[in-house]
Amino acid sequence: MPPEQGGPTFTNVGVHDPSVIKVADTYYVFGSHLAAAKSTDLMHWQQVADGVNSNNPLFDDVLTELQETFAWAQTDTLWATDVIQLADGKFYMYYNACKGDSPRSALGVAVADNIEGPYVNKQILLKSGMWDEISEDGTIYNAQIHPNVVDPQAFFDKNGKLWLVYGSYSGGLFMLEMDPATGLTLPGQGYGKHLMGGNHSRIEGAYVLYSPDSDYYYLFSSFGGLDASGAYNMRVARASAPDGPYLDALGNDMAAVKSDPALPLFDDASIAPFGQKIMGNHLFVRSSDEPGTGAGSGYVSPGHNSAYFDAASGQYFLLFHTRFPGLGEQHQLRVHQFFINKDGWPVVAPHRYAPLSSASTELNATISEDEVAGQYKFINHGKDISASIKNSQLITLSADGSVSSAASGSDSISGSWHFGTEQQITLNLGDDGLYEGVLSRQWHETPAQFVVTFSAQSTQGVSVWGSKLP
Repeated sequence: MPPEQGGPTFTNVGVHDPSVIKVADTYYVFGSHLAAAKSTDLMHWQQVADGVNSNNPLFDDVLTELQETFAWAQTDTLWATDVIQLADGKFYMYYNACKGDSPRSALGVAVADNIEGPYVNKQILLKSGMWDEISEDGTIYNAQIHPNVVDPQAFFDKNGKLWLVYGSYSGGLFMLEMDPATGLTLPGQGYGKHLMGGNHSRIEGAYVLYSPDSDYYYLFSSFGGLDASGAYNMRVARASAPDGPYLDALGNDMAAVKSDPALPLFDDASIAPFGQKIMGNHLFVRSSDEPGTGAGSGYVSPGHNSAYFDAASGQYFLLFHTRFPGLGEQHQLRVHQFFINKDGWPVVAPHRYAPLSSASTELNATISEDEVAGQYKFINHGKDISASIKNSQLITLSADGSVSSAASGSDSISGSWHFGTEQQITLNLGDDGLYEGVLSRQWHETPAQFVVTFSAQSTQGVSVWGSKLP
């Protein structure tokens, strides 16, 4: 057994649907039910606010301030919130409320001088769910093609234009161009441009991040349902322009991805083949003779992510909520680093983020070819939208470049691997495809050690992970 390395500590919080913004040296996440938290290191989080009530510090009294929104949506809570800072130095909170059993929703903006509030309502921007009435685009509202106006994210493109992406189920995900001086929508756009989904497909949680490394805009979204049995999984598509078209690696235009109206409501089969699936239900299984306790480490229904690029370090981070195997609806915020592979696609590190500087002994971020060979816990995330958990299996990356497993039949894995430049790795798994990935050293909580890992993705949109045995 290798010597104990020591390692990081974490302070966990629950913020559902976390949207990240960095202010000075502090990261903030804002989520559903007016929850918010902050951290300076992405590991130790402090709850700032939680709960839609008159005591929430983000508003003097949110029940009074947003009473028009609650009245329209016929609800007493708020869904996923997003905050951005505009050129005037003020913070603009894009809030939304939804009835829940229908897409009757309102989306608006409130403004504050300080990131932690108090926010003052500016106005409602969009409404949806007005059955048999004229909608925002001048036609009768139709939930199969018109959006549910929730889950907003405001972002600047590389040229300084301000955009708002939003939507959940119903008619899909949409994008609007915004006025960067006021934070309001530019006139004459209706609901904006349709990007993905429709016919009540289970697609939501849109978030766009521009990468200066690849010069692509990445549209993250979550397929499936958010609860423990809902099969939430995160996917990504990319575009050369902020408003699309967004494509997957096979060149499919995600605007055409939607459920079949002839099939029962929330038809997942029609949407599952599309987009690059970057994470779903999984478990790194712990055997009885391994260090640590419990069944292992993994997630259930991870999703509704935001993403952040740190220009100073060149690092990318994925922030999302997740449930856990065997723990029902309990959820927490998680942060993982991700990388851009040689094909220009995000690949997510298999374990939660902790810097190598948190180890008790000095570790080299660079992984040598000699270190790669060995046994790994291997997870194939597949493309399905399923509540089943993908359990890890053992594979061996041999020094001669071969890949093998002890499993037989359909579970057998064989092929080859190639060590590339700049921590890149290529896996050729035969009929399972060619995977382009990135090697990194990550903190594995079960053995409580930093281990060599890989995260790779195929053109078919399947992600595979490997976590080397200590």
